[in-house]
Amino acid sequence: MDENKLEEELKKIWDETPISHSDSEKEISWQEFQSKAFSSKKQKNKPWRYYAAAAVLVFGLIGTGLYFNKSSVNTEIKLTENIIENTSSVIKYIALPDSSKVELSPNSKIVYANNFGSNRKIEVFGEAYFKVKKDKKHPFQVFCNETTTTVLGTSFTVTENNREEVTVALYEGSVEMTVKDQNKKWILKPGEKFTYGNNTALVTDFNRFVDFENEKLSVVNTYIESNYGYHVTIPKEYYNQRITVRINKKEDLNTIIELISEMYNLNYVVNDNLKQITFQ
Repeated sequence: MDENKLEEELKKIWDETPISHSDSEKEISWQEFQSKAFSSKKQKNKPWRYYAAAAVLVFGLIGTGLYFNKSSVNTEIKLTENIIENTSSVIKYIALPDSSKVELSPNSKIVYANNFGSNRKIEVFGEAYFKVKKDKKHPFQVFCNETTTTVLGTSFTVTENNREEVTVALYEGSVEMTVKDQNKKWILKPGEKFTYGNNTALVTDFNRFVDFENEKLSVVNTYIESNYGYHVTIPKEYYNQRITVRINKKEDLNTIIELISEMYNLNYVVNDNLKQITFQ
């Protein structure tokens, strides 16, 4: 990861630290961390343990999103050309024609048209997590039961419960929700979820992060194994290294790997076939 880009992104998300850290503490820790970690390229070669006391590092996916929506579901859309169904017991990873990504849960399916690049409309049955590619000219619309979720670039889950209830949980960006035959609109912020069922709509908060407070690095590795299915190996001397970090529950695995690599000055090898990550 480019050093300037890494510094910029870390600064943007520094304020995501757990509530136990005050604004002044975060600013002081950032200034000290910045001066030590980014003062020169040579600093990168120093082990992270020399910097550990300087700052509390937090990372999460940085997403930006705008919203654009029509007031109701377009029932004229024909979503019959492409059907992708997950009949397995594990999550299925899908790259859509516009480079957006979908994590399709078991016993779920999505349907979209052949001209998806210019007609970014997709229907969900079951549950799917979306990371939407930005395209201001072509809003991305997700239809599920009577609800419509429209975005330009963001990440969120859409879950349908037996055609009776739909839940949209927003992790990054911004989305606007509408319901068929209703004029009201609901604009979600990250950390909010929209639930619609029995002709009732409700917006509530949810926790989109998992926090590690002064935990061993090995605990974070176990989290990666449990949530991403990759076995993680680190040098024994790093087993007891302590870390305080907040991770977006839908964070991209590559981002987590790269940041751990930067934090501890470690190289890594990813074997996708064997589902292994080796830090060295």
